[in-house]
This record gives sequence, structure tokens and C-alpha cells, in this order.
Amino acid sequence: MKSATTSPPYPRIEASWQSVLRQCQFGSGVVMLTYLFLHLVNHALGIWSMDLAGRGLLVALRVWRSAPGTVALYGAATLHFSLALHTIYRRRHWTLPPAEWVRLWAGLSLPLLLMRHAVTTRLASTLYGFEPNYERVVIMLLTSGTQGLQLALLAPGWIHGCLGLWFRFRHYPLAQRMKPALLAFAALLPLLSAGGFIRMMQFVETKRPLLHAADPKLIAHQPALDAWRHSLVGLYLGLIIGAFIAGQVRNRLEQRRLEKAR
Repeated sequence: MKSATTSPPYPRIEASWQSVLRQCQFGSGVVMLTYLFLHLVNHALGIWSMDLAGRGLLVALRVWRSAPGTVALYGAATLHFSLALHTIYRRRHWTLPPAEWVRLWAGLSLPLLLMRHAVTTRLASTLYGFEPNYERVVIMLLTSGTQGLQLALLAPGWIHGCLGLWFRFRHYPLAQRMKPALLAFAALLPLLSAGGFIRMMQFVETKRPLLHAADPKLIAHQPALDAWRHSLVGLYLGLIIGAFIAGQVRNRLEQRRLEKAR
């Protein structure tokens, strides 16, 4: 006879709840993937001109800095991360196929980008009146030497979102027929984005004597912004490690209860 601890007391309620959580995870993931898509497209426009990329940035800022955009983006990020912690806590084992490990690694990298974005743009704008444009952002990245990090953080989030969509729709015949085109698009967009950002950096490097220096107000408050970012990263890593440890403790306690019940 199976112990009562081996199955939930209300399986239908449990199944319905898990279905709701999956829908919330998917919906919040789509919002963040949309944000990443627009971000990558904005960078890719830099291949043609920084002015064109700047106009794209203005459109993106109007979308994400509006009240609905702010609630959607940061609400989706909070919800998606909370569900990720829930998944880490509840996982019984960590024997995963390679694609799932890639998805996990890429997904855990995405909040690092969002935290950096929130601090260097939204928080800097709210607290110190810094209004970002590509010229200022590129100069800031070149001055701090973090231009490589900016490029490196975009790709994992894009990979995570594309894998999430693929796992969701891969069983449909249309998705299978479109697989080569989808794979090409998923690989090409980050490359175009990197190319556009590199072109903008080259433009800033060659025209730097004619451009404005980095925003002195931003430079003056950079230590405070760095402290915010380090605190957020520390909290983020602490929550992930805490969820993993709590899950392992829970698994051990359940295993002991099962052994006693035999």
C-alpha cells in the first residue's frame, strides 16, 4: 500500500494548479521575450545608422516606460523568476537532457540583464535624471569597459525564450515544418544585434572628440548605482541558492518519511 505522503490529497486541484502555473510561466516568458526581441532589433538597426537605432530606442522607451509597459515588463520578470524559484525548490532530481541544461543556464542569466537594465537606465533616470540614448549608453559602456558584458547578456535570455517557445510548440506539425527557418531566425537575430552594436561602438570611437563626454551626473552617481546593482545580484544569487538548498532539504525529509513508513 502506498503511503499518503506519496501522492497529493487532491490530485485534480494539484493538476489544475500546476496548469495555471505553467500558463503564468508561459505568459510572463512571452512578455520578456518580446522585450528582448525589440532590444535585439534596436541594436541591429545600428548596422545602418545610429540615428535609426536611436529612433527605435525611443519607440521602445515609450512602450516599456509607459504605465502598462512598466507593469507588464517588471511584473512578468518578477512572476517568471518566482516560478523559477518554485521549480528549483520542487525539483526531485537534476538529471536533465542537455537542452534543458542550456535552457536553465540561459534563463538564470536573463535576470542579470534585466537588473543591469533597471539600474543603469530606469533607476538612473528616476533618481538622477539620466535619459538614455545610444550615444550616451555606448560611451558609458566604453568608459566602464562593460561593452562585452552587454552583448554577452542578451544572447542567453534570447536562447532561453526561444527554447521555451520550441518546447511549447514542437509537437505541432507546422512547428516541425518551420524548424529550419525558426532556427535560422533565432541564430541570425543575435548576430545582427551584435553587428549593429559593434558598428555603433566604432562610430562612437571614431567620432568621440566631436561627441559629448559621458554624463557627468551619471559618473558622479556611478558608485551608488554600482552598489544597487551589486545588492540586487547578491539578493538574486542568494534566492537561487536558498531555493536549491531548501529543495534538497525537503527531498531528504520526504525520503526519510517514506523509509519510516515502509
